[in-house]
Formats: sequence, structure tokens, C-alpha cells
Amino acid sequence: MTQVLLCGAAIVTLSMGIRHGFGLWLQPVTMERGWTRETFAFALAVQNLAWGLAGPVAGGLADRFGAFRVLLAGGVLYALGLALMALSTSGLAFTGSAGLLIGMAQSGSTYAVIYGVIARQVDPARRSWAMGVAAAAGSFGQFLMVPVESWLIGYTGWQNALFILGLAALLILPLAFGLREPAQAPAAGGPRQGVGAALREAFAYPSFRWLMAGYFVCGFQVVFIGVHLPSYLKDQGLGLEVATTALALIGLFNVFGTYLAGSLGQRMAKRHILAGIYILRALAIAVRTHVPILVARSVMDSAGIIPEEDLQEETEKPKALPPAEANESEGGEERLSIFKDFLEGLDLGDVDADEPHDDDDA
Repeated sequence: MTQVLLCGAAIVTLSMGIRHGFGLWLQPVTMERGWTRETFAFALAVQNLAWGLAGPVAGGLADRFGAFRVLLAGGVLYALGLALMALSTSGLAFTGSAGLLIGMAQSGSTYAVIYGVIARQVDPARRSWAMGVAAAAGSFGQFLMVPVESWLIGYTGWQNALFILGLAALLILPLAFGLREPAQAPAAGGPRQGVGAALREAFAYPSFRWLMAGYFVCGFQVVFIGVHLPSYLKDQGLGLEVATTALALIGLFNVFGTYLAGSLGQRMAKRHILAGIYILRALAIAVRTHVPILVARSVMDSAGIIPEEDLQEETEKPKALPPAEANESEGGEERLSIFKDFLEGLDLGDVDADEPHDDDDA
């Protein structure tokens, strides 16, 4: 069991870690290629669809031919997809490499295959815990690989970073030997169940359909944040290191969360655990949408960012304020929020110019 967990966790760490950092490439790729952000986001959307659609196929192939062969194919496809992603010069080619190829590679090198081996090799009493360890490995991959990917982009360029990650993806091949299972004799009592029959049986259970709906919501939220958070923060005047830290922290805390969920799954009803997780996630996202991004002046100074209000001072002088009002405004100028552009767009200064003055009345 130890070998299965170590090799399986290492594969998931590498495969999911690379995947969680793709949002860091959005701006450099689109700026150099002259593409819109929609082109990049569409390719990653296709990647997730390909991953989801190919997942049952990869699982069925692993059951029939063994997880070892599927992992070998997944590792090769992953490396090839990353290399072609760096070489793509059109949106269609980028969608084919970053979307289809890498999506299919992920289906053969992540949970669909690893969980199958764990389910067969780990005692049912410890199976929930073991799967929690594998899931935590994927989150640890985000914590570990996102800073590495950010560093590679900054010091080697985005294309070379993809080539290096392609070589790293080939490490899945030797790790797959740790998940090689002995050939199993056909089960007695009739023919083995096919993939289609297995899917029909699974969809007959309402709990399976609800679980799929939950994964749909989970994937939408995770991918949306991972792809668009780095560029969103950069649009707000924050550097790439802030987005890197944010994504890494998400992965770090998810390590503890997934391990805790796997441990609780041995004591509590899993549907109650999932309901609690989704409720907490909904509350966190709701709070985030109502809290502005505040940037301390010291952080902006260290990042070399000049606020727009300082640039405006070079062309126009601000009106002198009474001492009391000046003291109150100093605290407010220490931070900038995402609502700053909106407030400036109101042109409140023109209101005084439009009001009638006492001299005009006279």
C-alpha cells in the first residue's frame, strides 16, 4: 500500500500541479501572440471538457489493460501537449495542444486512474483515507508547482517554461512502475461488465447524478479562479508574485482540507461532508465578491507601481484642504480599491462648476 500511495501521490502532485498554474501563462501568451483572453480561456475550457469526457474512457482502459499502460500514454501525451502549446501560433493549434492533448493526458494521469488502483490495492476500511491522501497530493502539487512555474516564466520565458514542464511530465513514466499491478484472472460467473453497462448502472443511482452535479460546480469554480485570478490581480495593479502566492496558498490549505475530509469520511456520512464543503465555499465566494481589493501603499512602492493619483499630480495641483480635512484624507490615500476608477468616472468635480454662484446672481 505504501508504494501505491507514494507513487500515486507523486504522479498526481506533478500532473495536477502543472495544470493549476496555467493561468500564469494567460497574459504573456496572449500579449506575444496578439490573441484575446477569450482565445486562451476557450482552450483551457476545451481542456477541461476533454479531461472530463476522456476520464471514463481512461478508467475503462485502465481496468482492461492496466493502469500502468494508461499512465505511460498519459505522461507522453502530457509532455507532447506542453511542447506543442509552446509552439502554437494560432488559436486553433493552441486549442488542440493546450485543450485536447493536455485534457486527454490529464484523464490518463490523474484521479480517474490513480483512484482505481487505490480502490483495488487498499483495504476498504482505509480506502477513504487513502483517497484523501491522493487528493491532498493534487493540492500539494498546486502549492509546490505554481511558484516553480512562476519562477520559470520570469527567468526563462513562457515558452522555455513549457518545454521544461514537458520534460518534468515525463517523470510520470518511471513513477508509473510503482502502480504496476499483476495480471488479474477474469472473474468467474459470466462476462466482465463493459464501460457502457457500468455507466448505465452508475447513472441509475440518484446519488451518482448528484455527485456529478457537485463536481461540475466544483470544477467551474476552481478552473475559473485558477485561469483568471492572475490576470485579474495584475489588472488591479498587483504583480505576478501576488497571484502566485494566492494560488499557492489555495493549494496549501486545500491539502489540509482534503486530508481532513478523507479522515472524516471514515466516521461521518460523506453526503453531509460534501454539503458542508459546498456551503462553506459558497459563503467564501459571496464574501469575496463584496470585499474590495485593498493595496497598501508600502506594497505598491516595493513593487514599483505608481498610483494614478500620483501621476495626476504632475499635471494638475490639488486644491488645498483645511487642516482637519487634510488629516482625514491622508488615511484614505494610503489604500487604493477596485472602486477607484468608478468614483473617478463620476467627475464630481464638475458639479461645483455647474452650480450658480452668488456673483452671478448679483
